[in-house]
Amino acid sequence: RPDNKYTREEAEMLDVMLMVQAEHGGGNNSAFTTRVVSSSGTDTYSAIAAAIGSLKGPKHGGANAKVMAMMEDIKKNVKDWTDEEEVGAYSEKIMRKEAFDGAGLIYGMGHAVYTMSDPRCILLKDRAERLARNNPDWAKEFALYDMIERLTPECFYNVKKNHKVMCANVDMYSGFVNKMLGIAPELYTPIFAIARIAGWCAHRLEETIGCSRIIRPAYKSI
Repeated sequence: RPDNKYTREEAEMLDVMLMVQAEHGGGNNSAFTTRVVSSSGTDTYSAIAAAIGSLKGPKHGGANAKVMAMMEDIKKNVKDWTDEEEVGAYSEKIMRKEAFDGAGLIYGMGHAVYTMSDPRCILLKDRAERLARNNPDWAKEFALYDMIERLTPECFYNVKKNHKVMCANVDMYSGFVNKMLGIAPELYTPIFAIARIAGWCAHRLEETIGCSRIIRPAYKSI
């Protein structure tokens, strides 16, 4: 910020976000990328650059920017943000690939590992709600995020006829937190990468010190 002034609450909010976005296991795409590339014997810079290339994808670390774009689309096309019926109907329209980017996804909802709940999201959402109370516009927008999180499983059933259990993931609120902190959208994924680099380096150390074989994933062409 031009005046370099931040409240203690804002500083703590950024700390929490960096912690919940940090590395959380080797099965995610960017961590696995780090291990695969490191196993070839290449240097650290190349391995981390590859991980960043993975993280910037809209289905991985770039999802928070996708969430923000989706929310802007919803705010533009939903007249009453407090009307669950209208919000739900537009969410279903997105799922039917009739709105937003045509992908049929509610970004920020669902996770390959966290199905019942994402502990990172719970922590971040709690902090985000506290910060949003400081501004009526933020509070109104937070309520919209919360509504979409609540309505998505029901909307998913209405469209897919599937009772899939899903929860909000860390990307659901991280972009909104960045917005409240005044961070530019083009920095959302780089900040995510900053949080992840320590974990990627830990994976790289394990791979280079503890293993000596190049990783060649098995696959079958169909």
